[in-house]
Order: sequence, then C-alpha cells, then structure tokens
Amino acid sequence: MLAAVLHDVGKLVLEEVPEPVAGPDEVVVRVRACGICQTDHKAVTGRRRNVTFPAILGHEPAGVVSAVGSDVTEFKEGDEVIVAPSGFCGSCRYCRLGLHHYCTTAFTTGGDGPEDVWPGAFAEYFKTRVSSVYPKPKDLSWESVALTEPLAGAWKGLIQYSQLSIGQDVVVIGVGSIGLLAVMIAAAAGAGAVVAVDVSSHALESASRLGATHTVNPRDRDARRAVYEILPDGPDVVLEAAGPPEAVQLMFDLRRRGTRVNLFGITTHEEIRFDGGQTHFLETRMDASFGVTPLAMMQSIRLQERGLVDPSRTISHRFALQDIHAAMVRMAGAERNKVMILP
Repeated sequence: MLAAVLHDVGKLVLEEVPEPVAGPDEVVVRVRACGICQTDHKAVTGRRRNVTFPAILGHEPAGVVSAVGSDVTEFKEGDEVIVAPSGFCGSCRYCRLGLHHYCTTAFTTGGDGPEDVWPGAFAEYFKTRVSSVYPKPKDLSWESVALTEPLAGAWKGLIQYSQLSIGQDVVVIGVGSIGLLAVMIAAAAGAGAVVAVDVSSHALESASRLGATHTVNPRDRDARRAVYEILPDGPDVVLEAAGPPEAVQLMFDLRRRGTRVNLFGITTHEEIRFDGGQTHFLETRMDASFGVTPLAMMQSIRLQERGLVDPSRTISHRFALQDIHAAMVRMAGAERNKVMILP
C-alpha cells in the first residue's frame, strides 16, 4: 500500500509498505479521510521531538473496514467506521475510573502522548484495536466524521472539564481548527458571548462565520482591554487553544474572580510565570485537557448526528495522499483552517 513515511525531520517520503494484518482483537481500515493535526506538522518540521523514526503519522481518520481479527464480532468487512486515535486496555485503574486516556498501557495510531505508537492513517490502510472503532452514522460525510476526535477533544475541554453552561461568556484564544471547533461548541451550548482572539484575520473571519459573536486581533489593539470592553464583567471561561506561551499569558491576564481557564493548545514544554497570590484570591480554577475518552467520542458523534456541530465546516483545504507534501506546505501558511487528506 501507499503510505507517507516520516524517516527523519523534514524527510517525509511516499513509498510502498506492507498492508497491515489484523490481530485477533484488531480491525484493518481503508482510509477515506484523515485530518492533519498541528502535532503532525510539528513532527514533520521537528518542533515535536518525541517521534521514533520511521513513523506513519495521521490520527484523525475514518474509513471502511477491510479486515477483522478472529475475535472481533462487533464489525465486519465493509462497515463504515470512525476511529479514535488512542487505544486502551479497559482493565487498569484509570480505565475503570473512566479515564481511558490515562491508560497505563495505552497506544496511539499515528499520534502523540503514549509511548506505544502504531502506524497511522496517512496511508491507504491502517489497523487498530476494535475498542477504538465506532460505527459511522450513514448520513454523515467522511470529512465530518474524520474530525470526530478533534471535536471530541474540544467538547471534553470546554464542556466536560471547564463546564461552560448556557448564557456564560467564553473567550477562545487561538482559532485554528481546534479553536474553531470550540467556538462552534460554545455557540451550540448557548454561550452568551463567544469572543475569538487570534493574530490571523483569516482565522477571525472564519470564527465569525462559525459562531463567534466578537473577534479580537492582538496585533491591532491591546487584547485584554479589548476583551474587557466587550465583557465589562470579564469572561466566565477562557480556553487557550493557540500554543505559544504568549497565548497562555493572555489567558491568565484575562481572569477576574471565578474565571475558569483551560490550558488546551500548548503541547510543548514551556515555562509560564503567573502570580500565585492573585490566582489564590481570584479563585481561578484551571483545567488542562489532552486526548479523548469513549464518552467524549460518543458525545462528538451525537453533536454531529443531531446537527448541532458540523466539523467539516472548518476544512479549508483538501489533498490526495499523493499530494501530502503540498498539504504540509499549506499547514505552514497563514490562510488555512483544517487541512484534510482524502486518500
């Protein structure tokens, strides 16, 4: 089969590799769509260092079952499915607490986090355990369901962890693909004001189209002052979905008493300074969110089935697998949202 194999930093090669073979509890999936995550681009460019070469990236897939293992009864060849990137054992302490993304023997297909990394979905086929596979609702598009995992991550961070509720005001710092999904979720959840903050005018225009009530560009004006002009009483929730340390600093600067903040976008090891005493007296509740759980995946599918959020609306560019190098170039550009690989 054809796959995009990362042999070293900057060395992404299209080549023929053996098709995967399903183990007893595994499923092989023919890829129909796979989103490019910023962590994939960071691995290609060397900004993410926890990569063992050679690697096949790609952890936002959906496709058609092409083979099942001897113990698999839930799916059969030809079934249309959604795949979560991470797998779990189901029996460790964390799994039994419902914290499957903490699993002590977790693996990931083409992703980041666990040490056990399986070949991902920038290929014609990939395999995973059956516990990571979900039926695809027939009325949803491949492009939409391929983004089930990032939508699940945004739901988990904003709704499950930071507990955004109807009428509350939220600021989303960084409206790339994850930030845009957070904006859409906030709008669907009945947020009062949804303020998008980004240095890209293209991203802010997309956020306005997808549910943001206000936008702020820190290059044009002081971001904190602008947010407090919009929200004189300050935000209820601030979600950092950007990544740079400056975005995290802004998250802390936007707090008032009782503000809940969520550290979502920064995935590299950076040192951030904040005032401990101020945090104490403001009673800041800080969350962070990585990965997804079966609950988050099911909620993400439900949001799509009910017509509340269509994550495919965040897609700005589409490429064939053979054009993945052009896709990675586009990932480095300013005027793009979600980039999708359609093998």
